[in-house]
Amino acid sequence: QVQLVESGGGLVQAGGSLRLSCAASGNIFSIKAMGWYRQAPEKQRELVATITNGDSTNYADSVKGRFTISRDNAKNTAYLQMNSLKPEDTAVYYCNALITYSTTSPTYQYWGQGTQVTVSS
Repeated sequence: QVQLVESGGGLVQAGGSLRLSCAASGNIFSIKAMGWYRQAPEKQRELVATITNGDSTNYADSVKGRFTISRDNAKNTAYLQMNSLKPEDTAVYYCNALITYSTTSPTYQYWGQGTQVTVSS
């Protein structure tokens, strides 16, 4: 079993910053990619940013230039540095990871429990 534990959410004023962390633990051979998604009330979950094990990154247009995703492979941890936050960034942020158990296992997708980010105007 694999667990993803997120931390770092909270309440911040517009223009402020927050840093989210996501630590993966359990039976992990490799983490092919990690990412952050978010879901605002009455909206669908959307991609925020992803990073592969080769450090290739991808961002939603709405966060480009403001958010930075990174990862520490030794700690199986991904981070999301969020700067210049806007009220429309308010959402529950979910960590996602694509994980294999061995050289021959399929790739499995895991989700964290979510962390609330609230940006006040």
